[in-house]
Amino acid sequence: MTEPLIRLSGVTKTLKGQEEPRTVLNGVDLTLHSGQSVAVLGRSGSGKSTLLSLIGLFDRPDNGQYLLRDNDITRVSERRAASLRSSEFGFVFQRFFLLKHLTAAQNVTMALVNGQGWLPRRKRRAKVMAALEQVGIAHLAKHRPARLSGGEQQRVAIARALVRDPKILLADEPTGALDAETGNLVVEVLRSATDRGCGLILVTHDRDHAAKMGSVLHLADGVLGPVTA
Repeated sequence: MTEPLIRLSGVTKTLKGQEEPRTVLNGVDLTLHSGQSVAVLGRSGSGKSTLLSLIGLFDRPDNGQYLLRDNDITRVSERRAASLRSSEFGFVFQRFFLLKHLTAAQNVTMALVNGQGWLPRRKRRAKVMAALEQVGIAHLAKHRPARLSGGEQQRVAIARALVRDPKILLADEPTGALDAETGNLVVEVLRSATDRGCGLILVTHDRDHAAKMGSVLHLADGVLGPVTA
């Protein structure tokens, strides 16, 4: 098997600033390969979003090691972290974070403007339309968010994450604001990204959605492990 995209070993994280410090990650191990999908289940407040924040380099672990393609980035600088977020990761959240005055295509284009340096206009448009096509809404490219359903808006957000060709896709409760049928469609769109070699980590509370991933883990009391019956 090829080298992992990411490998967490013995990662710990304690949240401070509350009445009493609380350890939400305690010796977490996690490996993700290209083309692999992993779901992380857990109750609200269990640390799922904290785990995703560490993987996405928005935060740093207190202890343990984080390897990105065998490069140790455990204590990487914020400047380097920002560069890696742009080049390696795509992010999808429960909230869509679309700019209301921009069309679907323009919202996706913002990811290229903010993270890919300068691209010729024609190449930029081709990448945007390809990303919208991947999520099945290229025909809605000129629509603004107000004219899109919740599921369509989330697909725009996924296209925005995919347009930079990320190696790793991190999705934090992406179906939380959607009805069941639309949520199923969105999860399938996310999972299909792995067919093109992207690694996917899906944080969710929905066991049915989790079951569509290649493997399912559960986070409880700071410990990440396989789901038990």
